[in-house]
Amino acid sequence: MAKVVHILIALFFPPVEAFLQVGFGLQFWVNIVLTLLGWLPGCVHALWLLLR
Repeated sequence: MAKVVHILIALFFPPVEAFLQVGFGLQFWVNIVLTLLGWLPGCVHALWLLLR
């Protein structure tokens, strides 16, 4: 159940999920930039962080 919640957060709020996975590290800032470039790249990156 918790994994489903994390997937939903990654789909709707990608930077939040990136923060939950890695904190304020490089991957978080990469996710911010990707999300600003477009919602889909940010979602894909957040899901990649979650599922790797």
